[in-house]
Amino acid sequence: MAVPKRKTTKSRAGKRRSHHHFVTKNVVEDKKSGEYRLSHHLDLKTGTYKGRQVLDPKD
Repeated sequence: MAVPKRKTTKSRAGKRRSHHHFVTKNVVEDKKSGEYRLSHHLDLKTGTYKGRQVLDPKD
């Protein structure tokens, strides 16, 4: 079984874990409907994207 020869220091472990973080989602409020949605995604409630009607709105 492989066993580390030396103890991993706090600074080295911290450097390794520097990329282990949560990424926040870019949530925006829709101007017309007031619903929250992800930016660069269409609004499922109204069916619009960039001011154009893409899908039929949900009832």
